[in-house]
Amino acid sequence: MPLLKLVPDNTNIDFLRWRNFAILVSLVLIATSIFFLATRGLNLGVDFVGGQEIRTTFQQPPELDELRERVGALNLGEPAIQEFGSPREITIRMPLDENATEEQANAAATQVRNALTSAYPGVRIDAVETVSGKVSEELFTAGGLALLIAMLGIAAYIWIRFEWQFGVGALVSLTHDLIIVSGFYAATQIEFSLNAVAALLTLIGFSLNDTVVVYDRIRENLRKYRKMEIEPLLNLSVNETLSRTIGTNTAVMLAILSLLLFGPDVIYDLTIGIFVGVIIGTYSSIYVARFLLVPLGVSGDSFVPKTGPSGAERVGPRVGKDGDGAQV
Repeated sequence: MPLLKLVPDNTNIDFLRWRNFAILVSLVLIATSIFFLATRGLNLGVDFVGGQEIRTTFQQPPELDELRERVGALNLGEPAIQEFGSPREITIRMPLDENATEEQANAAATQVRNALTSAYPGVRIDAVETVSGKVSEELFTAGGLALLIAMLGIAAYIWIRFEWQFGVGALVSLTHDLIIVSGFYAATQIEFSLNAVAALLTLIGFSLNDTVVVYDRIRENLRKYRKMEIEPLLNLSVNETLSRTIGTNTAVMLAILSLLLFGPDVIYDLTIGIFVGVIIGTYSSIYVARFLLVPLGVSGDSFVPKTGPSGAERVGPRVGKDGDGAQV
């Protein structure tokens, strides 16, 4: 029985032919993402803004304005009410004083619970999360620092393993992906919580894996085909690793898609971030991380050993004699 192949053997796709179009697509996506981040901002979850988040499921979709008035009448602060997954699933966020004790937080949650059960028979309280303002600020700082350290660490690793152009290409590619995925969260107003930060960190690791594999192939081909122009060499390297890229990414997409369709709502912000990130990461690993090497000046002699004083290439250890006439 013949094997199922997602990509035929010996593909010869001219990816560079669409380079200008890909640049335009990237610029549009980045500009759109920055626009939504500046105008709408991220829908920060209780992890980052502090307060209480109460997740509920109603028998019938409630009127949000009426629900907001009922909860606001408790004089616990201005509530933020949002649909979560379906019109029957509602998230209620309540502000919480930074100095509030655990007993006070529990009492506020009990007030909301009693008000909902009396006005909406059959309502179910799915979860109550409480985070103080001080803790939320620390979580936000730690999350941003984790993303920054991960990106710089990856760029430094690739720089050391390859050449500085490869490190710059990887860093620009990761920044490209993170801006677009963050813009997706801002445009859709999906809650941006610690799960979303985990999705971004997962995206960084996923992109690193694909980037290192392809960079290794590019380095091998640079040594193998010294006289080949850099653009056809990059096309060759992408085609040689295309089967692996498509196969791996398809497997990841199927796993994440199953979580999106059948997984719990509590991890939706994680799975949707990874799903979008894999799509964007696959695109950027071809048209950003790899072909950015062209303007950065990578050429056929980038991995050729440096010449010695005589101008000849060194192909082995130098042989000489010590003071006693023995070879060293």
